[in-house]
Amino acid sequence: MQTKVDVRCPQCHVDGQVSMLSMSSEIPYFGEHTQITVICDSCGWKHTDFIPSDGDKVGFWSILIDSQEKNSARIIRSSSCTIRIPELDLEVSPGGSSSGYITNIEGVLVRFTDAVRSVIRDLEEGDPDFLAAQDLLHSLLSTIEGSDVLTLELLDPRGRSQIINEDADSRDLYEWEIATLSTGPDIPVFEID
Repeated sequence: MQTKVDVRCPQCHVDGQVSMLSMSSEIPYFGEHTQITVICDSCGWKHTDFIPSDGDKVGFWSILIDSQEKNSARIIRSSSCTIRIPELDLEVSPGGSSSGYITNIEGVLVRFTDAVRSVIRDLEEGDPDFLAAQDLLHSLLSTIEGSDVLTLELLDPRGRSQIINEDADSRDLYEWEIATLSTGPDIPVFEID
């Protein structure tokens, strides 16, 4: 169902151009979710998020990626989720335009490799950061190939993210963790007065 929403676009600040599309469906292995996509017809800004129908879940998920088979484990990442690979000190926090997505572990690792490759392009070969970035890239690619071991963590203060695999561990977030995490964009469409 698509609905025009009477709010100002958070990107271009034009009134009356924001539409919201919502769709509820059964996502295999995740259960019923509502996908909400907000689009501005004026500037093209778009935001997508997933909300579980049965309420928020635990906020911390982790899995040890110690085999190539685990690359196929499903991931649902909401716009409020921080993703970490602690062994490499890598973290992606939700920003102002963060969107949710569904993928697998390999898809998350590929997103990290793309980001590292982008950094490498901007560095010169003699730069110490170039070598460090090359090492990060090697570790990520080796994990995708199944010859290296890394841990993937999802930290979601809104409890909307999940790893679907029998080897995944989950727990509630600690208060000190919640205090340090960003919750991503606050979209005015979702505010209730």
